[in-house]
Amino acid sequence: MNGRATIIGTGSYLPKRILTNTELEKIVKTSDEWITTRTGIKSRRIAGAGEETSVMAAQAALKAMEMADVSGPELDMIIVGTMTSDMVMPSCACLVQKEIVAENAFAFDVSAACSGFLYAMEIADRYVKNAPEMKVLVIGAETLSARVNWQDRNTCVLFGDGAGACVVTGSEAEDGLLASQLYSDGGLWQLLSLDVHPRRYCPGIDYGTIPDRDSFCDGSAINMVGKDVFKYAVREMGNAVEKLFIKEGITVDDIDLLIPHQANIRILKSLAERLNLSFDKVYTTIQKYGNSSAASLPIALDEANREGRLQKGDLLLFSVFGGGFTWGVVLWRW
Repeated sequence: MNGRATIIGTGSYLPKRILTNTELEKIVKTSDEWITTRTGIKSRRIAGAGEETSVMAAQAALKAMEMADVSGPELDMIIVGTMTSDMVMPSCACLVQKEIVAENAFAFDVSAACSGFLYAMEIADRYVKNAPEMKVLVIGAETLSARVNWQDRNTCVLFGDGAGACVVTGSEAEDGLLASQLYSDGGLWQLLSLDVHPRRYCPGIDYGTIPDRDSFCDGSAINMVGKDVFKYAVREMGNAVEKLFIKEGITVDDIDLLIPHQANIRILKSLAERLNLSFDKVYTTIQKYGNSSAASLPIALDEANREGRLQKGDLLLFSVFGGGFTWGVVLWRW
């Protein structure tokens, strides 16, 4: 009998620096009232020196491993959902592997923007279904503060940094990942994107007419058409949840807690309203940490776990939406 992914440990790491809305008023033309009303965010964490993506990911991983009573050499695989790795090569996962001394694990990153952690969890589930004895470290980690334009009030107020992690293994019990629905639509990429740095031309080759550097995006900032992202996020996450409910033969009344990607409080409230789900059943950290992309869901999951909000047997719903577009939902029995 094949197993399914079950979580045996959670962990998270948040940078020490807290950036409040009041402080942002001194950086960009905005106000605490404007930010709070439109996003629900009151503060966010900003990574400083020594808090690179891989470092935060490793710290979150160590906390999850401690809870799971799993050592580095016992891990078989490490997957990091991120779009802000320290460097293109090696992957963030490989840097984490080195830091936590997981010499027996193979490691790689998943790039699916805010959906990265859930995509990575789906991959882990496929592995442990075939080999339930495997122990897989799944992480979501981001340093978005280094990828925003701090003069663009429509984006810089939204994003924060951090990391969350889970240790996953196989189980033949009733708990774990019950069902999932993952989606993407590359045709809408221009509504939410992050460009790479301009290409560097080899000086010894004649390329003909080479465009000026200014014709390329400098790769320093997230670009977002907020109104359109909001519309698609609410609609597609709602559709995904409803399809999952029909497929699994359940209703919203069966859900004990929704732990969503912390994108925007209005998106979360609109989704809950669409599903007829009481907002008391929606776990939020957006007010404290902002939108930390792939890190936001595992950070929220770890907090809910350590606060005692998650009871054995609870039916959890994870929901995400991010650039790509990528989105999805997972049904999880705690």
